[in-house]
Amino acid sequence: MVVPSLRLQDLIEEIRGAKTQAQEREVIQKECAQIRASFRDGDPLQRHRQLAKLLYVHMLGYPAHFGQMECLKLIASPRFIDKRVGYLGAMLLLDERHDSHLLITNSIKNDLSQGNQPVQGLALCTLSTMGSAEMCRDLAPEVEKLLLQPSPYVRKKAILTAVHMIRKDPELSGIFLPPCTKLLRERHHGIQLGTVTLITELCERNPAALRHFRKVVPQLVQILRTLVTTGYSMEHSISGVSDPFLQVQILRLLRILGRNHEESSETMNDLLAQVATNTDTSRNAGNAVLLETVLTIMAIHSAAGLRVLAVNILGRFLLNNDKNIRYVALTSLLQLVQSDHSAVQRHRSTVVECLQETDASLSRRALELSLALVNSSNVRAMMQELQAFLESCPPDLRADCASGILLAAERFAPSKRWHIDTILHVLTTAGAHVRDDAVANLTQLIGEAEELHTYSVRRLYSALAEDISQQPLVQVAAWCIGEYGDLLLEGNCEETEPFQVEEEDVLALLEKVLQSHMSLPATRGYAITALMKLSTRLRGDTNRIRQVVSIYGSCVDLELQQRAVEYNTLFQKYDHMRAAILEKMPLVERGDPHVKEEGKEKQKEAQVLEAKVPTEPQTTKLLDLLDLLGDTSGHAQHLPPLDPSPGEALIHLLDLPCAPPPPAPIPSVRVFEREGLRLDLSFIRPSETPALLLVTATTTNSSKEDVTHFVCQAAVPKSFQLQLQAPSGNTIPAQGGLPITQVFRILNPNKAPLRLKLRLTYNHSGQPVQEIFEVDNLPVETWQ
Repeated sequence: MVVPSLRLQDLIEEIRGAKTQAQEREVIQKECAQIRASFRDGDPLQRHRQLAKLLYVHMLGYPAHFGQMECLKLIASPRFIDKRVGYLGAMLLLDERHDSHLLITNSIKNDLSQGNQPVQGLALCTLSTMGSAEMCRDLAPEVEKLLLQPSPYVRKKAILTAVHMIRKDPELSGIFLPPCTKLLRERHHGIQLGTVTLITELCERNPAALRHFRKVVPQLVQILRTLVTTGYSMEHSISGVSDPFLQVQILRLLRILGRNHEESSETMNDLLAQVATNTDTSRNAGNAVLLETVLTIMAIHSAAGLRVLAVNILGRFLLNNDKNIRYVALTSLLQLVQSDHSAVQRHRSTVVECLQETDASLSRRALELSLALVNSSNVRAMMQELQAFLESCPPDLRADCASGILLAAERFAPSKRWHIDTILHVLTTAGAHVRDDAVANLTQLIGEAEELHTYSVRRLYSALAEDISQQPLVQVAAWCIGEYGDLLLEGNCEETEPFQVEEEDVLALLEKVLQSHMSLPATRGYAITALMKLSTRLRGDTNRIRQVVSIYGSCVDLELQQRAVEYNTLFQKYDHMRAAILEKMPLVERGDPHVKEEGKEKQKEAQVLEAKVPTEPQTTKLLDLLDLLGDTSGHAQHLPPLDPSPGEALIHLLDLPCAPPPPAPIPSVRVFEREGLRLDLSFIRPSETPALLLVTATTTNSSKEDVTHFVCQAAVPKSFQLQLQAPSGNTIPAQGGLPITQVFRILNPNKAPLRLKLRLTYNHSGQPVQEIFEVDNLPVETWQ
């Protein structure tokens, strides 16, 4: 017995009535079998009904590919009811990935040529939905003819189809240039909106079209002025705003036409001021028009007063109750802060208030904008606000907030003491979230500020006594106590609260750090080195320090064990040299080439002094040095006692005769440059690991707009090992702002020629960009 096929309505009711997914699949399988049988029978009267049911099944996510050929048959049918379902099926079941879609090209061409408007509309909708580049090239002349048809219904659909064709094949721009000027004079809403969209696509993809349509800027200005003052028709007004969709589209087109063109910008300046002052902001439609007006003002050559007006509009957006509007305002201000810093500064207090937003996306944008607003005049006030936010911000924002505060403090610090206090506050509040270089930067800063050594060591000692869980803070404190422990015991500092510190308290605190389960191996290394340095700075007995050091000589951590063994050997065999070896670190200015040259000269002088001293042969010296690792059969036990000055002893110890000369610098390479964005690679090969190459990728931006969401990914051949470290950020400010750096660690054990494949993804000028390229012209020094 043959089961009759269900109607579409009955099929929908039965599927919705299924209680389980298995029942739904059973119903669909039975009906698909009926549909297949009907297609095989070839009943032309039932074909469109069966295809309609199959399209519903397809919309539920079930396979329906066997209905593709039936779509072609229905499209070729002379009946409108067949064509309607056939074109709908073609839009849903066909796409340009399958060659079968090319079979309907002739049918669409025939339907476009006949005068039946509903059929022409179906053909145009299908072409604008799934037409490939090849189909667009074949059918472009027919679409061009329909652009000038008397029927607004057909012209509107033909314009939208032309937009799709331009996106698929920009070379078709020349065909659609002439009709656009005439279509722009139409008063019909749909035609005018479609024409502006078509002109926008032409200008974005064809420089010749951009120059051509700059002539119609006065006409676009007049259309927009009429919309603002009188309006075309009330049926297209939304919340009292006349045709906001058309206004927004015209403003986007004016932004493209006025960019980098003085004459066009001058023509539209008065209109933009009129739109900015007369648009109602109580409704969302008016806010959309105002936002596009602001973006247009900032993109063209506008007057200074007009740019201030645009920033003030965004400032009013920050006070809006709608979170979406506040987010848009923060994002827009972040883009403008580089070009109009003083105008954005007027809304600093409102931006800071947005830090307390409960919405994570809003608080993140407010944090980025607050950091961008910091300068030398407001750094103290802004740092107080940001530090208060750091104490209460969500955990996912702490790393960004801490890094931003440290960078801003390094750039705009009014004094070294303020800079030290700021970093200490960050380490105390969110030490686990700071960048890896925070410890090195603070130790460098404290070492340079000689007048603040007492203040720094007492502040760090107090912070360490209160909390040893923040590892970066513990590392800095241990380093500082080891270097300046004698200043900690000398007495009170006028700039800190008075308190008395005993030697036993200092040693007990460092022992507590060593024994804590929260201490990292690196932290324990700082602590045991600090204890060792205190052995030369404290006046008491060093037996306690010797005992602690000897305990860690059997530690499971290899680095810590090696330090303990070497320090213990220093106590036992080279106690006379301990004071010279463990003296305070010398002051070195960062990034100063004169210091580097001076260091080289001192190294040469040390080598000359070494050559003049009559001592044992070089091999004997090397044996004596290796004896630090535990060789008790060497010559060091029989050497006469030395009594040099501490400086000379340090020079002799560090001037190793077997040390290789420093390798020649590897030249850097520029591997990418596009629209002001540049990517340079610099290389370092550590002498102790010749197979390791450290590649630093530095990305700079000299364009007029920020580069956001920047991600750099790399790949190497299988014979290499690659490790990508975290980048310094994902936003590159415009006009030479702070660059992004990222380090690649590449291990090349076979010394094969190095090849890199890089993929860059970022947003620039509001457009997502992805670049994939290979780098095979690297210097031979990177792998030989």
